[in-house]
Amino acid sequence: MVISGPGGVGKGTIVARLLDQDPALWLSRSWTTRDRRPGEAMEAYHFTDADRFLAHVASGGFLEWVEFLDYYQGTPLPDPPPGHDVVFEIDVHGARQIAQHYPSPLLIFVDAPSPEAQEARLRGRGDHEEKVQARLAKAAEERALAAELGMIRVTNEELDQAVAEIRGLIDERRSLKPGC
Repeated sequence: MVISGPGGVGKGTIVARLLDQDPALWLSRSWTTRDRRPGEAMEAYHFTDADRFLAHVASGGFLEWVEFLDYYQGTPLPDPPPGHDVVFEIDVHGARQIAQHYPSPLLIFVDAPSPEAQEARLRGRGDHEEKVQARLAKAAEERALAAELGMIRVTNEELDQAVAEIRGLIDERRSLKPGC
């Protein structure tokens, strides 16, 4: 399954809650060349430099990758433990690529209740002004692509409700098709 959405909408927090609640989920940890944000867990990403990232691209080590704003990010080929459903927490461009590799993935697009709420969350996590503005501008493009891909939209206005909604989507998918 793919959980995607613009920066600052709470994807990481939602995914962390889902992983805590469901031991059958396995998170594919993305690689990034961006700097770690203040307070961001070291295990949130595989932090690396551009040379190592591009060498991994050249060796075919990524399922998908993209240059996003001023850095690279990518999803390594997944290797989950048996019996686990893979969760990809990636951008919508990556979601499109995942949909090309896997039949009928569960595609979820998390959004903030409003652009103003997204902006407040970006500032609250310590993003610099130029990053805030760039992410807000990119959000419109991401929303349009999510709609084009037919992603299921979940508004993260209240965290527990958003997590419950996504758990319901996972449970529904599992009842129809073992392994998301």
